[in-house]
Amino acid sequence: MKLQRILNFAHSLLQSAVSNGDIVVDATVGNGHDTEMLAKLVGDSGHVFGFDIQEEAIANTQVRLADHKLNSRVTLFAKGHETLKESIPDKFHPFITATIFNLGYLPGGSKNIVTHGNTTISAIEQLLEIMPKEGIIILVVYHGHPEGAVERDELLQYVTKLDQKKAHVLKYEFINQINNPPFIIAIEKR
Repeated sequence: MKLQRILNFAHSLLQSAVSNGDIVVDATVGNGHDTEMLAKLVGDSGHVFGFDIQEEAIANTQVRLADHKLNSRVTLFAKGHETLKESIPDKFHPFITATIFNLGYLPGGSKNIVTHGNTTISAIEQLLEIMPKEGIIILVVYHGHPEGAVERDELLQYVTKLDQKKAHVLKYEFINQINNPPFIIAIEKR
């Protein structure tokens, strides 16, 4: 297949946006796959700030990072991503070049603990306030569960109203697949 799958497309966006020495955010660390990739992209001189409300996700990510000797490049917060502006030291705010969200629930974890539109939108607004021009926010939206459908609708309503003078918004999705396939919303600050 020549069209990139959803996660591959998200990763290619990150690879084009993140360089050695950058400051980046994994807003939903989950099992640490994106955190690990980001830690490799930023190199020894960059840093990743990761957020997750589940201790299990933080523990899984710490193990993954330790296995790859990447712990020194990452600071993890057992907090919701809506706290990112207050959690990340101010001196790093203007240097956050990219952020990724994987919305829904922790793969392999409780399906009762999910992300919510209001906290995700709060985090997006904070990022658009502090990120530099051309900073990118990637949202991988998993909406095949009731709460995911609600979050999807809230996010789409929010991003379609973003002023095009302040941000470019892209939606990448496969429209002929069954079972509510995930899709990407990418926001680039102008």
